[in-house]
Amino acid sequence: MRTSRLAFALPGLAALAWGMVLAIQFALHSSRDGRSAIAFFVSGPVLHDALVAPFVGLIGLVISRWAGRLWRTPVRLGAAISGVLALLAVPAIWRTYAGQHNPGLDDRNYTAGLLIAVAVVWLLVVAWGVFRQRRHRPPKPLPLSPQ
Repeated sequence: MRTSRLAFALPGLAALAWGMVLAIQFALHSSRDGRSAIAFFVSGPVLHDALVAPFVGLIGLVISRWAGRLWRTPVRLGAAISGVLALLAVPAIWRTYAGQHNPGLDDRNYTAGLLIAVAVVWLLVVAWGVFRQRRHRPPKPLPLSPQ
């Protein structure tokens, strides 16, 4: 067990060190790049801790109060997947401030794609919830036979 953990940890630590070297090189390249790096590395955690984490916690609390026992897991999973899809789509939707132009990927409507993907996720959530509800339905009582 210890050897396998070490085998996974060493390449991960090497990749982390290489990422730090590249980030430091980028930040020291110019003052504009340094400000950009500081904004990137500071604003992400601050934005997460100030906005995203409380919002997700509130949504989780609402789901646990609102959804029934059989619907909680599908709804929570659907909410989590919807959030990840939205985070992945932000750079493409917010194209004005995104990175380099990629002509093979920028010629599509990312907003429509996000809405379709989220709709598919929630259709699957509803199907899963209905399946769980039908599977856990209490059995019908047997009719009493006259004696």
